[in-house]
Amino acid sequence: MQVTLKYGHTGLVVEFPETPGFLGVLAPSEPPPLADPPADVARSLADPIRSASLADIARGRRSACVVVSDVTRPVPNPLLLAPILRTLGEAGVPRDETLILVATGIHRPSTPEEVVRLVGPDVAREYRVLDHLSKNRGDMVEVGKIGGQVPALVNRNYLEADLKILTGFIEPHLWAGYSGGRKSILPGISSIDTLQHMHGPEMVAHPRCKYGVLEGNPFHEAGLAIMALTGADFLVNVTLDTKKRVTGVFSGHPVEAHLEGCGFLSGHCVRELDRPLDFLVTTNAGAPLDCNLYQTVKGISGAAPAVKLGGDILIASACFEGVGSPEFQAVLDRVDSPRAFLNRILQKEFFIPDQWCAQEIYQNLLERTVWIYSDGFSAEELRRYHFHPVSDVESGLRALLAKHGPEARWAVVPDGPMLILRAKVRPTA
Repeated sequence: MQVTLKYGHTGLVVEFPETPGFLGVLAPSEPPPLADPPADVARSLADPIRSASLADIARGRRSACVVVSDVTRPVPNPLLLAPILRTLGEAGVPRDETLILVATGIHRPSTPEEVVRLVGPDVAREYRVLDHLSKNRGDMVEVGKIGGQVPALVNRNYLEADLKILTGFIEPHLWAGYSGGRKSILPGISSIDTLQHMHGPEMVAHPRCKYGVLEGNPFHEAGLAIMALTGADFLVNVTLDTKKRVTGVFSGHPVEAHLEGCGFLSGHCVRELDRPLDFLVTTNAGAPLDCNLYQTVKGISGAAPAVKLGGDILIASACFEGVGSPEFQAVLDRVDSPRAFLNRILQKEFFIPDQWCAQEIYQNLLERTVWIYSDGFSAEELRRYHFHPVSDVESGLRALLAKHGPEARWAVVPDGPMLILRAKVRPTA
């Protein structure tokens, strides 16, 4: 058989045999793409979910802040911004008092070229576009405390706006259950100080912080709590298919519209297996998500619940930006062995921003072997990080079939973490 894996911007064609235990190529069941997305977005602003229309909400407001996702997310920002900004203008919100705030979380700032790509040339030219910088303490205001203890620090520009609008898209998320909604604020425009709690060792290790879970998920609940403290007037979220085409628009009440979108998506992206696999071939969903090793944890964690303990995950991730941030590199340099590193993290021997993804990676490596195909690293680098490098996916697949035998249970997931995999029987060795 032949399949195209999501890899970088172009994809990766892989040939593989159909052995007796091969379960097939697993992918989300996709709703049809919308025939006229601009019209559907505009319609959703006028007839939203459990909310007054955006025009009615915007009327009389003196200023506005529209939060958009950064370059690591494939959100069709220009599609969403055009009708939103048109509605604000018609409602009398001054253009020079309308800010587009890029929710970078703790990611790097956007380059000038990326800003144009993010919002479109007209918006980049006519509106103020600002990156959130989580380490700039002076840009933050404390709005309360999470759980009565952890300071909730959020971007001042957002808080001072008279009208607050969140945009984004909904996809499976390894800790929050699903992205979108409250994630635009936490972590999108929150301080690194607040994120130290949200991405702390206890949160990352919590059994309810996982793909597709909202109920009882402390990450999700903290996001809702901070959104209630900061305020949010309107939400515009979309769902996308594996070709990044819009399949649904969910606008309106910031909580209710998001939940409706999550429910819609869950009907298409969750797949249950009768029992765990011996190994899985997967991806990190291609560009922009497979930009670096930091993001690649999402594909690894998405595969793990479907693979038996002691099994193997073979992931293809381009990592055209390499490891990720300098902080993440500093964390990886501290990893002597997965178990020792995790012990040090849980004992809070140190705290370095981005350590949360390293914790997630090495929690998985304690239970399964991860093989990586990537153009972004040498084999020596991958071994240093305790991965098994492969020169190409086909040779890695042959090695896994040799390891587990011709009757091995395995599958291919071209879209990586866009598919939530679960095994009805708990994975065992």
